[in-house]
Amino acid sequence: MKYKKSSLIPHPSSFFFSVVIPTYNRLPILQKCLKALEHQHLRDDTVVAGYEVVVVDDGSTDGTLEWLDSHRHELSKVRSLSQDHLGPAAARNLGVEQAKGDTIIFIDSDLVVTENFLQAHADALVQGQQQLGSDRVFTYGWVINTNNFDNPSSEPYKITDFSAAYFATGNVAIARKWLEEAGLFDTRFQLYGWEDLELGVRLKQLGLKLIKCPAAVGYHWHPPFNLDQIPQMIDREIQRGRMGVLFYQKHPTWDVRMMIQMTWLHRILWGVLSLGGRLNERTMASFLQYLINQGKSQLALEIARIFLNWYNVQGVYAAYADMEKKR
Repeated sequence: MKYKKSSLIPHPSSFFFSVVIPTYNRLPILQKCLKALEHQHLRDDTVVAGYEVVVVDDGSTDGTLEWLDSHRHELSKVRSLSQDHLGPAAARNLGVEQAKGDTIIFIDSDLVVTENFLQAHADALVQGQQQLGSDRVFTYGWVINTNNFDNPSSEPYKITDFSAAYFATGNVAIARKWLEEAGLFDTRFQLYGWEDLELGVRLKQLGLKLIKCPAAVGYHWHPPFNLDQIPQMIDREIQRGRMGVLFYQKHPTWDVRMMIQMTWLHRILWGVLSLGGRLNERTMASFLQYLINQGKSQLALEIARIFLNWYNVQGVYAAYADMEKKR
């Protein structure tokens, strides 16, 4: 798809940020997420004219809406919206549609940001626009994974935190007009996975440039790995496989096949590493529990990814076979 390059743009007069956060049954960490956003440090010479936080509750049953309502006086920046449980794609679309800002920042509800988070995105947007002479830019910050609930920001950046994704909604700032021109998120992605990367393909077709913004740091909290989580994780991998096939239906390219692991390379790789599925949640349970007991839950999770990826690949090919049958 061809596009017209924007003419040289001046230093933007101001940004008004709308931080859009979809949430579903994550109240304890959402509370930390919102309190961090209430305490942002903005320079006097900043180009940030103001900001709001738009929380979209996706049908939570854990009292999220009630808590938001009862703590309105503490959350001066927050507006809350709600919908039936339709998935994060629909929730983000609702947030964008109701947002007041010209620039949207997407984060997840289990992300706790630093006090300079908004300022860092603003600085990177200005610098990127001036360097490229175009406003076809968006910024992507660092996401650091942690299972430290009491003090998530104490976790250092690790090699496993690196992401090569072009557009991922864990920590991204983008002009609202580009989201609208691309068509927002495809709400057919109701299960887990790929709705943000699929939108990224359409944004790339519009010629948008990714600007890395390591100063905009968010700490992505998740509970320490334990064996009770495995059934849900397996189900999530199967869902991701099904949504991956939808991704491929929309964009039938080799790049997408690689992303969703729908290649013989991935089938052989995870098949060999899992011994054709023989290394699984049952046969590895004792070893994984041993690692957890030794305080090595993260290592146990990385090892569990061997059979989790095998489930994902199996899910991709099963969903693809179903799609072919329906043709």
